[in-house]
Amino acid sequence: MSPKTTPRTPPPTVHRPAPRARRRFGQHFLAPAWARRIVQAVDPQPGDVFLEIGPGRGALTLPLAASGAPILAVEIDRDLVAQLAEQVPRNVTVMTGDVLETDVLPVLRGLEPQHPPDAARLSGGPQRRRYRIVGNLPYNIASPILFRMLEWHQRERLFADAVVMLQKEMADRLVAKPGTKDYGILTVLFSRHATITRLFDLPPGAFSPAPKVHSTVLRLAFGPPAVKVVDDALFERMVRTMFGKRRKTLVNALRDFDRTAPAVVALAGLDARRRPETLDLQELARLADLFSSVHRPPVV
Repeated sequence: MSPKTTPRTPPPTVHRPAPRARRRFGQHFLAPAWARRIVQAVDPQPGDVFLEIGPGRGALTLPLAASGAPILAVEIDRDLVAQLAEQVPRNVTVMTGDVLETDVLPVLRGLEPQHPPDAARLSGGPQRRRYRIVGNLPYNIASPILFRMLEWHQRERLFADAVVMLQKEMADRLVAKPGTKDYGILTVLFSRHATITRLFDLPPGAFSPAPKVHSTVLRLAFGPPAVKVVDDALFERMVRTMFGKRRKTLVNALRDFDRTAPAVVALAGLDARRRPETLDLQELARLADLFSSVHRPPVV
């Protein structure tokens, strides 16, 4: 006689309350309708692999994952990581970490390729992988994250583009033109390495809790430098020095950078009375290369 078995009662489903937004992480959670609009703007394609920075509750993660693309979602908040990990499909890897300190690229490169739901309709061989970034960036650390992206591009040449949400004031600086008040270090360093397009603005009510500022979604399409320079590090140091004293004349703004500034500015054919904010990329590149040539050892 076989022993009786008692049917096991499945454990009750645990419904975790949604974690509250934490001010120290600069969290503002995006409404679903706006998230769908951003994913439409991202326009995921076969072969895309995504790094999502700050997925939060998954407003962008889940609709983006429906494309079938592999996604590495990096989140600093452990409570949000635990909640999101229970919801995402297999093509999403949720990682706990600070994107400013964690080396996420080896994990990203190791993601298993997947096909979109309509892959059966695609012809030809395997799709070439295209690495992309998406994110609703925390406003309190958006600038360091942007420079982290720029560092990845300059070092790795890995990412094709980034579609990111920023505070509108920062977006204005990224797309500013020479001679305007928003034109500065951020504009110059990023416009040299990326074509920047403003996609659309979002009101405070697009988030919960609502921030006190408006937001903007930008696309940064990375590529070869718009202007080439002899010394990249010197170019960046020069730009940072100049725009740190943007209201001074060009010569006075550069005196602390190099004592030969008056002679170099004259050699570049630039009016010494101009302000740093009036120089375009080509003029800045010419100036940097002249500074570099002044201190280059003579060829014997």
